[in-house]
Amino acid sequence: MTPSTMPSESRKEAALVLEEPLPPLVPPPWTLKEIRDQIPAHLFERNTTRALGYALRDLVMAGALFALALRIDWLCSHPALQPYLGPVSTVVLKTACWLTYWWFQGLVFTGIWVIGHECGHGAFSPNSTVNNVVGYILHSLLWTPYFSWKFSHHRHHSNHASMEKDEVYVPKTRADLGIPHEAEQRDAEIDWDEYFGDTPIYTLYMLVRQQLFAFEAYLLWNVSGQKNYPKWTNHFDPNSIIFDPSQRGAVLASNLGLLGALALLAYGCTRFGALSVAMYYGVPWVLVTHWFIMITYLHHTDPALPHYRQRAWNFQVGAAATVDRDFLGWQGRFFLHDVAHYHVVHHFFPRMPWYNGEAATAHLARAMGPYYRRSRKPVFRALWDNYNFCQFVDNEGDMVFYRDKRGKTIVDYAGEVQETEANGEIREKQ
Repeated sequence: MTPSTMPSESRKEAALVLEEPLPPLVPPPWTLKEIRDQIPAHLFERNTTRALGYALRDLVMAGALFALALRIDWLCSHPALQPYLGPVSTVVLKTACWLTYWWFQGLVFTGIWVIGHECGHGAFSPNSTVNNVVGYILHSLLWTPYFSWKFSHHRHHSNHASMEKDEVYVPKTRADLGIPHEAEQRDAEIDWDEYFGDTPIYTLYMLVRQQLFAFEAYLLWNVSGQKNYPKWTNHFDPNSIIFDPSQRGAVLASNLGLLGALALLAYGCTRFGALSVAMYYGVPWVLVTHWFIMITYLHHTDPALPHYRQRAWNFQVGAAATVDRDFLGWQGRFFLHDVAHYHVVHHFFPRMPWYNGEAATAHLARAMGPYYRRSRKPVFRALWDNYNFCQFVDNEGDMVFYRDKRGKTIVDYAGEVQETEANGEIREKQ
């Protein structure tokens, strides 16, 4: 490629977003049954004993890390180390120990949260009581209203990538941001900086805010949720529009689980001190929020992933509108149970056990053909790139893609690249 005729800003954006060939720009033609028939039946079988083994492994790891963290002060003040440690090096060692604990305990806690998520789907066990008991305990301990979130998350899976009905990560439109329609741009050029002229520092602040508070904001105020819901929609009101009347008792039970977690937290603060609770439990829990939001945001927010309006939407079309990501390498696979590595198959078949995701994805990718998406871009780079690119979608259109801070989609950039390559070939022939 010789992009000499492309503006430098367009070349930069094209390089950021065109890491893989674009999927076909029409909805997938196959049916859900055609996809399912390509996956061996045994991969759908759920094994309660095996699933309990994963849950027990995670709980044992959390306990072991906690026990090791209790020895950090002992280690840093051990007489055998004192001849080699001065005041500064002691602080450095202690800080390194705590950072290591927080990193790995945050991953372990997130893996426990993922197990609860699988319970909500019924993927943990063929026994619904086992699913609900295990999921309720694990999610309550990590400040997630198990049944309430299970219900809304089921709606998300049932309506994924639907502009009208999806529950979360619903894109903003031109109208939401007050941006003129494309047809109105013929008479006057849009000053895009007026809408998106934020400094990188402010953008970073907004991204960090998302990573730390987005899940709580969604549960409490429906932030990033379905825009058609009334004001004050939340996951704690049993009369919320999110829930059916038959689900109200379970919503109250979810609230009761959080009250139990609050009681345990209050006891811990009284018994051991708020600082100790924050150090051993609070920081890893904050990292659960970070990892969970980062994973789900990147699953559903990408320049190459379309959203559909109702006329073009169906379940398999929506299920295909997500992406598998190589998330944190071996740590993502081991601690996070492949939740990001094999997410596409999870959207097609949410009751399939996670430990069969890799094998099932091999069959799924062949069946989906060019519609299957996997990103190998480093995930923190992907988070920054996608957060800066994915700003809004058009008010109209059955299949829409995110537009960036200059009003362009990935399709526009791909067209510019193709045009530039064609012009370069013509000049070479001349």
